[in-house]
Amino acid sequence: MKRIGLAWQIFIGLIAGIIVGAIFYGNPAVETYLKPIGDIFLRLIKMIVIPIVVSSLVVGVASVGDMKKLGKLGGKTIIYFEIITTIAIIVGLLAANIFQPGAGVNIKTLEKTDIQSYVDTTSEVQSHSMADTFVNIVPKNIMESLANGDMLAIIFFSVMFGLGVAAIGEKGKPVLQFFQGTAEAMFYVTNQIMKFAPFGVFALIGVTVSKFGVESLIPLSKLVIVVYATMIFFVFIVLGIVAKLVGLNIIHLIKILKDELVLAYSTASSETVLPKVMEKMEKLGCPKAITSFVIPVGYSFNLDGSTLYQALAAIFIAQLYGIDMSLSQQISLVLVLMVTSKGIAGVPGVSFVVLLATLGTVGIPAEGLAFIAGIDRILDMARTVVNVIGNSLAAVVMSKWEGQYDEKQAEKYVEETLKSA
Repeated sequence: MKRIGLAWQIFIGLIAGIIVGAIFYGNPAVETYLKPIGDIFLRLIKMIVIPIVVSSLVVGVASVGDMKKLGKLGGKTIIYFEIITTIAIIVGLLAANIFQPGAGVNIKTLEKTDIQSYVDTTSEVQSHSMADTFVNIVPKNIMESLANGDMLAIIFFSVMFGLGVAAIGEKGKPVLQFFQGTAEAMFYVTNQIMKFAPFGVFALIGVTVSKFGVESLIPLSKLVIVVYATMIFFVFIVLGIVAKLVGLNIIHLIKILKDELVLAYSTASSETVLPKVMEKMEKLGCPKAITSFVIPVGYSFNLDGSTLYQALAAIFIAQLYGIDMSLSQQISLVLVLMVTSKGIAGVPGVSFVVLLATLGTVGIPAEGLAFIAGIDRILDMARTVVNVIGNSLAAVVMSKWEGQYDEKQAEKYVEETLKSA
């Protein structure tokens, strides 16, 4: 197994999981025996994410040590995220209007899936506004935020703590050394956990396929194809243009992140690759201060794949019910999604929860989501990959914008990656 690269190991685990799930479709024994393996892998990843984010941020911010510089970086980052996610929403709407994935689909042939677990958390999003997002960034109790995995509050505290460490000068050096050691130790732990990734992927996919079966895709195959094609278009055209503007080839970025993208796709979780993405973006010439700030913040504010999917899925459901949405209604949908999709990454099934909170405001029956809930995992895998690429590119964009991108280091790392590929 050591001779086979991690990406291939994960891919083999993915294929093996699909085969086992298809063979034992409907057999509860698959979930009984495989689910604990998948759950252990996801827990191992969640275990290391917060220590890595906190230690990396404290070290990165302390090395900057300037509130004005950090405030400038934060402002530019939010502007960039808002522009890119708005483009993603518009691309999703255009794809849905051009290809009409919901037109001609007979609702009676579709199976409904229980979405009560998503409904129960919808009130949190419906009461959610942009002002709430910024208020909730400031933690009432950092221990509570750490326990709940509230990433924005954790980032805010880490930034303030890092500035405090920088402000006390020599006295802060032991603290800084502690966090530097913590970051290095956690990256070592990450590398060890990644060895378990193929088994985690095998288990997670096996359970999914055994539950829903491959045949559940057939009635909604047009939606799956349109979603995947639109995601590919967004990555290679929209993000490709952005990458070119900062002197980076999007294909090179994808090759650098191939292990992480296969893992993100297989697990449908961005969290599983956060530590390795941060590590690789630093190797690609982005300074630690920018990487450790931009990428975690992007997990709440720059979910390109999720917002694109939400726009496309909303129009799909309208088409399913024969509702012709006017231009003004679609503009309203864009504006609502721009607000509701921000700062709620910690909510389980975030894309579904956002859609449930959004559809009613533009006159689309929210219960239509029950028709696509069964294939949501397949769609989630695609949007997770787009989220990861979008956030990785954002680190390069912000490094370039701040004039801190190391071109020589980037060229060297790209060259090494392409040689080993």
